[in-house]
Amino acid sequence: MELNAKFSDRANEDLELVAKAKEGDQAAFGKLMSRYRESIFFMVLKMVHNRDDAEDLTIEAFGKAFNNIGNYSADFAFSTWLFKIATNNCIDHIRKKRLQTTSLEQTTTTEEGEITPIAVKDHNPDPEQSMMKDQRAAKIRSAIEKLSPKYRTLIELRYLDELAYEEIAEKLDIPLGTVKAQLFRAKDMLYNLLKQTKDKY
Repeated sequence: MELNAKFSDRANEDLELVAKAKEGDQAAFGKLMSRYRESIFFMVLKMVHNRDDAEDLTIEAFGKAFNNIGNYSADFAFSTWLFKIATNNCIDHIRKKRLQTTSLEQTTTTEEGEITPIAVKDHNPDPEQSMMKDQRAAKIRSAIEKLSPKYRTLIELRYLDELAYEEIAEKLDIPLGTVKAQLFRAKDMLYNLLKQTKDKY
């Protein structure tokens, strides 16, 4: 990838790493991730105010960036493109959370000045929804079983046992950075397995 005279030395270093990453160089991916993971995490944390959500959203942002690395254009610095992906990812997350957390105690004021509660729709799933949810859960479980033992264990500890990254590192006796990097890889593999399953139907 051609260097950009308008970019800083660091931004041009990123361009060289991106060029290698586009060719499938995993070490280049690793360098880009280690270079920006902390700054992305703290930006995300300011938006969502929850460390566990911030960790997950940071990994997701890198996953989306790396899966779409072929679409990156050197018109902008890689860091600008990456932060935009992370920001949009957070906005989507916040929007979904707001839709899921309508308060049961919300009220409204009528024209006469009376305060009345807002009727909240019953969100209990009907039998068909329950069956579809069970089918999705079975597909996810089936995909998890296809992962190698190392990645399967990480996914189960994080998403089924709901352990924090620090707890997983302590339980498996591996560095925290290794847990995050391997979980990123495990989620990517799981996503691809689920996508293959979806494509068959």
